[in-house]
Amino acid sequence: MQQVNVKFNDVEQIRQFINTIDKIDTNFDLGSGHRVVDAKSIIGVMALDFTKPLRLRYHSDDADIRKKIAPFLCTSV
Repeated sequence: MQQVNVKFNDVEQIRQFINTIDKIDTNFDLGSGHRVVDAKSIIGVMALDFTKPLRLRYHSDDADIRKKIAPFLCTSV
C-alpha cells in the first residue's frame, strides 16, 4: 500500500484528479481522520474538506501512478 498527501485548490482540480486516477486500474481511498471515501467518486470527494491536505492510499507499487498524480501531491501537512 502506498500513502501520499494531496491538496486541491478548487473543484476543477478535483475533477482533473478524478479523471486522472479513473484511468488507473487500482483502488484509491481518500480521506482525513476517520472519514474515508472512494477517491474515484466525485460525490465522495466533494463531501470531504478539501481546503486541507487529504490522505490518498492506493494498493500498487507502480511508480507511474505517482508521476500521474504529481500535480496534486502535497508535501506539507
